[in-house]
Amino acid sequence: MAEAPAAATQLPDKDILVLGKGVSLALAGDSLIVKDEVQAKRHRRKICGIAIGNSPAEIPIPLYNILWAEIVDDALVIDYANPVSKKHVRAAKLRYKLGELPQDAVAAWIEVLLKRSYGPAQSRKRAKVLVNPHAGPGGAVKTWEHEVKPLFEAARMALDIVRTQSAGEAVGLVEALDVDAYDVVIPCSGDGLPYEVFNGLGRRPDARRALHRLPVAHIPCGSGNAMSCNLYGSPQPSLAALAIIKGVRTPMDLASVTQGDTRTLSFLSQSVGIIAECDLGTEHLRWLGAARFNVGLMQRIFSKKVYPCDISMKVEISEKADIKAHYKRERNERDFNTRRGESAAGRPASPADQSTSSDEDNAGDAGDGLPPLKYGTVNDKVPGDWETASYDKLGNFYCGNMAYMAPDANFFTAACPNDGLLDVVCNDGDISASKYLELLTSVENGQFFDKPQVSYRKVYAYRFTPRNQDHGYISIDGEHVPFEPFQVEIHQGLGTVISKAGRYEAAGPPDWEKA
Repeated sequence: MAEAPAAATQLPDKDILVLGKGVSLALAGDSLIVKDEVQAKRHRRKICGIAIGNSPAEIPIPLYNILWAEIVDDALVIDYANPVSKKHVRAAKLRYKLGELPQDAVAAWIEVLLKRSYGPAQSRKRAKVLVNPHAGPGGAVKTWEHEVKPLFEAARMALDIVRTQSAGEAVGLVEALDVDAYDVVIPCSGDGLPYEVFNGLGRRPDARRALHRLPVAHIPCGSGNAMSCNLYGSPQPSLAALAIIKGVRTPMDLASVTQGDTRTLSFLSQSVGIIAECDLGTEHLRWLGAARFNVGLMQRIFSKKVYPCDISMKVEISEKADIKAHYKRERNERDFNTRRGESAAGRPASPADQSTSSDEDNAGDAGDGLPPLKYGTVNDKVPGDWETASYDKLGNFYCGNMAYMAPDANFFTAACPNDGLLDVVCNDGDISASKYLELLTSVENGQFFDKPQVSYRKVYAYRFTPRNQDHGYISIDGEHVPFEPFQVEIHQGLGTVISKAGRYEAAGPPDWEKA
C-alpha cells in the first residue's frame, strides 16, 4: 500500500490528479496510469522473488481491474485487482494523502474514474452467496474466504453468505428468497448449485418475474465449472469474481425437461451415452477434479458401447454452414441488453413486451409461474411436424445451452445465450477407438464442429426415448435422473445471468466470421 503527501496542486483537467512528490494519476484510454516511484519499484518483474530490470516509469492499471475509490480520513484510497499470475488476481490498495488538495475536486475525479471503470455494469452489487463446502474436490470455503471474498469486499459489495449443508438445500433457500433484496445470487460450487438455484427460482409462484429480476452468477469450485467458463472465460475463482464485479446482466435461455410427471429447468446440458457415463459414472473420483472425466473416457472408449434409442426433434437449422451464419448474426448484430422471448400471454414478444437487462421486470410484464409448454410433456403424443428417427448404434447424444461443458471442452461452439435454440450433437458408437479418440480430441483444438462423424443441429425441442436397455445414465446439467424417456423444450430469454461481456466467452465454430 502506497501513501504519499500531496502538495497544493491545481488539477490540470478532470482526467489527471497531480499529487505531491512526483506522483500523479491519469485516466488514459482504458487504463489508470500511476506515476509513482514507490509503486514502480514494487511492480518490477521478479524471478524467484528477486526483482530484476529497471523500475517502470509508469504503472498502467486496467480500468477493468479498478474495484472502488473513495476519500477516507483525508486520503484517496483506490482498491484494485492486482494480477499476481495469469490465473489469479488479489485485492490491493493505493493510498495517497490529499494534503491541501480540494476534496470536491478529488471527489469529481473519483466519480469519473468509477464511471469509466464500471461502464454498463452495476457497482456495489447486493449478493446472496451460497457456498457449497463439498463441491468438487473440496476446498470451496477456503477458496471463498481467501480468493473471492476479499475482492467482493474491496468492490464494496453487500454480501449475505450461506453455507449449504445438503444436496437440494439451495432449491428451498432460493424459492423463499426476497428477490428484490438482492442484485445477484452467487453459487460457489460446481455446476450443481446453479442448477438448484435456477430450479428454486422456477418453483416460485412468480417464477418468470424472479428469473428475470435476479441474475445468477458462478464462482467455480467444482469439477467441471462450465458456467464460469462460458460466462467469464475462466475456471479460476478470482478471475470469475472480478468478472462478476464488472459483469453485466444478460438474458439467457433456459429449457424445461419433463420426465414422468416432473418438470425441471435445465441451464447447461442434457446427455445420454459416453459423455453421461463419463460424468455420472465417475462420481467416486470427484477428488480428481476435472481429470475424472478423462479417466472415465479412457475406461469406456474401448468398449464401443451403443445406446439404441428413438429421437424426435423440432429442428430449426440442420446444416452446419447455416448454423455458422446464424452464429455470426447473433454475435455481430444482437444487443445483450435486449431480452428476446415471449410475453406473459405466450405470444412472440413485440418491442413493447421485450424487457432489457436494466429493467426490474415487474410481475405484470413477466407473468406468473413458468411459461406454458408449447409442445406438451413427454407423456403427450409427439407433434406431427417433428422429425423422428431410430438409432441402433448411437454412441453419444449431447444437447447444450452453453458452449463449454468443462475447461477445454467447447462441445457446442455455436451456442448463444439468447437465440431461443438448443444445440444438439450426435455421433455413432461403433467407430474405432482411435477414431473416437481423434473425435473427442478435436473438442480441445476447436475442430469438433466440422468433423464429418458429428451431426450438429439447432432445435426448439426434442424427445429422447431409450430402447432395449433397462439401465443407463441420463445427465441433466450433471445431475443423475432416471433412465426413462424425457422431453426438452427451450424458453427464450427466461433466465438472467451475470456475464463478462453480454455473450459466451467461448470461440465460435471454425471460420464463422467468413459465413
